[in-house]
Amino acid sequence: MAFPNPKDLEQGENDSSGNEIMADRHQVIDLTYPNSRFVLSFNNLSYSVKVGPKMKFPVPICRKAKVETTQTKLLLDNISGEAREGEILAVLGASGSGKSTLIDALAGRIEKESLKGAITLNGEALESRLLKIISAYVMQDDLLFPMLTVEETLMVSAEFRLPRSVSKQKKQARVQTLIDQLGLRSAAKTMIGDEGHRGVSGGERRRVSIGINLIHDPILLFLDEPTSGLDSTSAFMVVNVLRRIARSGSIVIMSIHQPSYRLVSLLDRLIFLSNGQTVYSGQPTNLVEFFKEFGHPVPENENPSEFALDLIQELKENLGGITKFVEFNKSWHHDPIDQNPSDHVISLEDAIKASISRGKLVAAVDHVSNLASAVVPTFANPFWIEMIVIAKRRLTNLCRMPELFGIRLGIILATGLILANLFWHVEDSQGSQGRIGFFMFIIVFILCICLEEAPAFLQEKYIFIRETSYNSYRRTSYVLTHTLISIPFLIILALVLSTTTFWSVGLSGGLTGFFFFFITIFASFWVGSSFITFVTGIVSDLILALTVSGAILSYFFLFSGFFISRNKIPPYLRWLHYMSVVKYLYQGLIQNEYNGPAKCFSKGMQLFEDTPLDDLPESAKNKLLETMSNALGTNITSSSCAITGMKLLEQKGAADINKWNCFWITIAFGILFRVLFYLSLLFGSKNKRK
Repeated sequence: MAFPNPKDLEQGENDSSGNEIMADRHQVIDLTYPNSRFVLSFNNLSYSVKVGPKMKFPVPICRKAKVETTQTKLLLDNISGEAREGEILAVLGASGSGKSTLIDALAGRIEKESLKGAITLNGEALESRLLKIISAYVMQDDLLFPMLTVEETLMVSAEFRLPRSVSKQKKQARVQTLIDQLGLRSAAKTMIGDEGHRGVSGGERRRVSIGINLIHDPILLFLDEPTSGLDSTSAFMVVNVLRRIARSGSIVIMSIHQPSYRLVSLLDRLIFLSNGQTVYSGQPTNLVEFFKEFGHPVPENENPSEFALDLIQELKENLGGITKFVEFNKSWHHDPIDQNPSDHVISLEDAIKASISRGKLVAAVDHVSNLASAVVPTFANPFWIEMIVIAKRRLTNLCRMPELFGIRLGIILATGLILANLFWHVEDSQGSQGRIGFFMFIIVFILCICLEEAPAFLQEKYIFIRETSYNSYRRTSYVLTHTLISIPFLIILALVLSTTTFWSVGLSGGLTGFFFFFITIFASFWVGSSFITFVTGIVSDLILALTVSGAILSYFFLFSGFFISRNKIPPYLRWLHYMSVVKYLYQGLIQNEYNGPAKCFSKGMQLFEDTPLDDLPESAKNKLLETMSNALGTNITSSSCAITGMKLLEQKGAADINKWNCFWITIAFGILFRVLFYLSLLFGSKNKRK
């Protein structure tokens, strides 16, 4: 079976609604000439990973555990080939054949120390920094912000990837051109959507994912199974888009799991893999002849690519079958490109300059003279522009999902009103623990409600990894913006909780006391939010992140000094008391309430509160006071002050650090967690295999 001419399929392709896929105003330049400007070559690529060790515990358990020897699994085994400008190179194979690993290797997503072999562009080795500038990588999953429209999503990408020397009008023009190129004109104003919000279709979402990586018009485009999960029509539309992108002067390399007949007709070169080995490398039109000479002719009216995948799987199950396949491929050369590899290839620097002059690499327009030597700035924009773009995107998402903050605010308000009723002008005597219990509960409540930060950030984390892996913006810009944007919302929550509880509970201190109470409540939100953010920066699984956060918070509460005073904590565990952020919040609040030599919190009869003597008649209590006065040699009446605020703080072990130092230590803890959050993103989001 012969494949149809791909050029016949390029013109006038329509979607299911009859709309033309590509707008006429996007000019497609056919660059499929013998003397290609760019040739990406890869020779003898090998990559292996260690598997194991596994522990086996025999019976009985008391015997020594046996450890299996660590084994090495070869994922790529001497893979060679090349891809040329204006063409699509597709990597095919069954699951586990090494498709994604090969794409990762070519895209520089495997550490150099682990990958053996050579990868060159126009005969020159590709430096990692230059590769990030001239290439783009499209992940298999569509990681997009659901509340942004298609146009807004592409515009944000343009503001990240294009330098500020490119005017906003030119950026908008680039976005509009890209929308036409991707066939997204009818969906430009539609939100991306998610499970709870209706948005674009699966095929449109995939094209948007491709588009955000094409905004700077890269020379190299890598895609990991861009047709996965799409129906045949949507998959064909996506590959047709990729073909047009290749014809505009790019090298497109993609992996495909199960290609259809029409889809393969759009491809220029194929590599079939099995167990990390090449079983076929060449043009799709040569598949029929290849299998005929191999002794397994393709049946009439059957898709050659599907037949190839079935045959590879069948031979894989036979001992030595794949080895024969691999050896036959090495001896079979019917590909004209293979016969004249890399003829008339110009230098990499000249090729890049020529591409820029034709409109490629929009971000590098101002750096034509030194791009090839990788002197181009690592990031397209200064950090303050990155922060503005990140902030604008984050605020747009929040404004379009007001229920997220609204529900949190509603919970805070409802809790404040409940506390106001339960603790209405609670007694301030030493025997009554009402106020101290109120302080501890409000801290526990705030830190627990901050757990909401975990799912919110984890949804965004993989988008962050994708964007920073190709230097869309600095990690510093993201962390600073994430921090600054959260502060106004935390202030609102703290103000609502403070105003609904301070006056109704009857806390002391007047306006000065209210101000400190408010900033301490804010500090509670600040340190709780920072801590949860830090944990999610390390732990990527939501359930595990909540488990770890809950466990550490419980230790903070345990060693805070509320359940057991500092003096009663064993000396070898006392350092945990000073590591507890709850200690400083709790101590600051009770100092704000009880600090002051003139304050009295236990007078005469109040000595008997919360004791078995509290039920005695007043006359009996007076007699007890007289007896105590005689025994102590001092006059104790019902109005005598027995315990001052300072004495109470000493009893609670909360007098070692003053309240303002407690506040600033809490703020410092929050800053520390934010710094640790930054470090977790810096070292934990490299997005490279080892």
